[in-house]
Amino acid sequence: MAVDKVTATDATLELMDSLKKRHGELMFHQSGGCCDGSAPMCFAADEFKVGESDILLGEIGGAPFYISKDQYEYWKHTQLIIDVVDGRGGMFSLEGPEGKRFLTRSRVFTENEREELKKEASIV
Repeated sequence: MAVDKVTATDATLELMDSLKKRHGELMFHQSGGCCDGSAPMCFAADEFKVGESDILLGEIGGAPFYISKDQYEYWKHTQLIIDVVDGRGGMFSLEGPEGKRFLTRSRVFTENEREELKKEASIV
């Protein structure tokens, strides 16, 4: 059983479908910056350069989801759940004009999930 480190709500997947129609393929980066706090940022796939300090956490709706190594260290014990709420989106994120914003929720992995993640890490 593979454990997803990042998942998305149905509302997130619906908004992503709408954004894909206008912008093409998408990608996400879990921001840790000063401008938008720690919001998940959504970009057209070719508009954000992933650096050496970023890791691929997983995919949501077919879009890769990255997080900085430093920030991952804080959240590695949790599953990130990307949701959508009403409000102003991140100034650089594609959902900004929609009156919606992506929001990261999280839950702590269960003991069984942590054991499975350890097994998966040892395979790599």
